[in-house]
Amino acid sequence: MIDRYKRPTGNEIEALILDMDGVLWQDSEPIGELPAIFTSIRKMGLKFAFITNNATLTANQYVEKLSRFGVKAETAQIINSAQATAEYLKNIYPHGGSVYVIGEAGLLNTLADYGFHQSDHEPLAVISGLDRYLTYDKLRRATLFILQGSTFIGTNPDSTLPTPEGSIPGAGSILAALEVASGCRATVIGKPHPEMYRLALSRLDSSPEKSLVVGDRIETDIAGGQAIGCQTALVLSGVTTESTARSWQPPPTFIAPDLTSLLSEYLK
Repeated sequence: MIDRYKRPTGNEIEALILDMDGVLWQDSEPIGELPAIFTSIRKMGLKFAFITNNATLTANQYVEKLSRFGVKAETAQIINSAQATAEYLKNIYPHGGSVYVIGEAGLLNTLADYGFHQSDHEPLAVISGLDRYLTYDKLRRATLFILQGSTFIGTNPDSTLPTPEGSIPGAGSILAALEVASGCRATVIGKPHPEMYRLALSRLDSSPEKSLVVGDRIETDIAGGQAIGCQTALVLSGVTTESTARSWQPPPTFIAPDLTSLLSEYLK
């Protein structure tokens, strides 16, 4: 059953901005029949893009993951916090340089594409993302570099990551450890901050009023979509509970059990 708190303002939705973790899948398990879901989206004539705070994969790797689930996508449709972080760094340090990264290959490779390489020698910046191979030594080095004056950046604030087993620590949990240890606050790049949404709208050639942000995390996906003026849909297939969803103000345009239910209601 869909909760529809308000009807669209007279503008038909023409584009979807879709989160991935908790909306399309939980780790390696799809949520619903993804090929059928995207067949429906295309039949409805909706444009779509994917934005995710997860920086562990590159855009090409996300295209490959979608393909494994039977969904065809182009790299231009993928926007993640690794790209947004690299763009932000490039604006500060246009010539690139050394950085110290807590993160995985997707983040490291994306930064390398923008001219930033991993180094533990006077890095320009410390970048903290999700790192499932985190060690105390990485935290120690990052903390010392921050205290020595390196620019401190977090790829995203997501405290948890949804998996089939339940929620596990996310990038925000690692970021919190560094902030406590260093006594410094990071500049956080990913959702709910508007840069990724603006980039998605630009690539979709759509306005906020005609775009629907779909996510499972109300304090990032929904808050960010609302801030930029998009319609929003909260799905309960990820980390947000129904009670939390119902208490959020202002409420999302829709609350649905999952993406399949949301699209079925929209098709009526």
